[in-house]
Amino acid sequence: MRRLISIVGLLCVVSVSIRAEAAPGAAYSATNAANGNQVLVLARAADGTLALQGSVPTGGLGSGTGLGNQGGVRLTDDGRFLLVVNAGSDDVSVFRVSHEGLTLTDRVPSGGHQPISIAVDGRLVYVLNAGGAVNDVDNVSGFRLSAHGKLAAIAGSTRALSAASTGPAEVEFTPDGRLLIVTEKNTNLIDTFHVSAHGLLSAITSTASTGLTPFGFSIGRHDRLFVSEAFGGAADGSAVSSYSTEGGKPEVITASAPTTETAACWLVITPNGRYLYVTNTGSASVSGFAIASDGTLTLITPGGKTGVTGAGPIDAAVSWNGHFLYTLNEGDGSVTAFVVHEDGTLTPVGTTPGLPKSSNGLAVR
Repeated sequence: MRRLISIVGLLCVVSVSIRAEAAPGAAYSATNAANGNQVLVLARAADGTLALQGSVPTGGLGSGTGLGNQGGVRLTDDGRFLLVVNAGSDDVSVFRVSHEGLTLTDRVPSGGHQPISIAVDGRLVYVLNAGGAVNDVDNVSGFRLSAHGKLAAIAGSTRALSAASTGPAEVEFTPDGRLLIVTEKNTNLIDTFHVSAHGLLSAITSTASTGLTPFGFSIGRHDRLFVSEAFGGAADGSAVSSYSTEGGKPEVITASAPTTETAACWLVITPNGRYLYVTNTGSASVSGFAIASDGTLTLITPGGKTGVTGAGPIDAAVSWNGHFLYTLNEGDGSVTAFVVHEDGTLTPVGTTPGLPKSSNGLAVR
């Protein structure tokens, strides 16, 4: 595992701003640089194309290498704050989002080692810590986010995952806020925690994934869970599964629907809940699925290749209006933009180059 750099000295609140786009939206990623993590700001034009505007320091450190994660950069539901993991300094940074740009409002320890993913439900925040060393404990830890952008740790909120070195990928709440979910790549498990009215978690329940290497996931209508399965990177062997969570743990709806592509890892759902898209890192492509009313899955494009991305897509995001899909491409340091059509098909509208290849996380509004 990568060696982490410990936090030294006091954590300070630093105010740094960069002018954001006037309208209609923006995208955010993080450099994940080991010598100083920064948020990358990309302006979104009305046609969906992105333009790299600049960067804002998080005050923390990145890992400098891939994190095998989804959700390292998250916007709050109301769009007022952006939260970013600093995997190299074991902390999380918070930025206020405004028309004037991003302003750093807080930076706090993550409650563990090597934070890689953030879940947000209103003002309740949970951070997934991937351990950072052999036999180090992987965990989730809770916080409250104030109206001023300050994070306060919730006493007694930290919960260990199923084992040490589980290779966790993502943490996320169900839309009703009653469950917190984590995927574990190394153990092929999906963890669920019940969330109390006070933001505390129950004991862990771990359920076997229907396919190998459960990775990124999103939660759609009726709190249904959709999980990518990388199958250890087997050539053309990836899949996506859907689950019901009504009983408080995943129950299979569609088991391992093939993408026919390689290393399906990152997964997003359109705001209307009709379509999901998964990036295939080994195939430089996106596979789209239509989501039926009962949660079953059908490939949008015969053969599974709904869109072609830049090299090594490692994350994805859909704009809040549902009109555009974006992929972060680690292999060539770019972001690919697509128009999302009414039938779920995709049309590429441009590629934005110039991002560091260490970049991690993608959030779009």
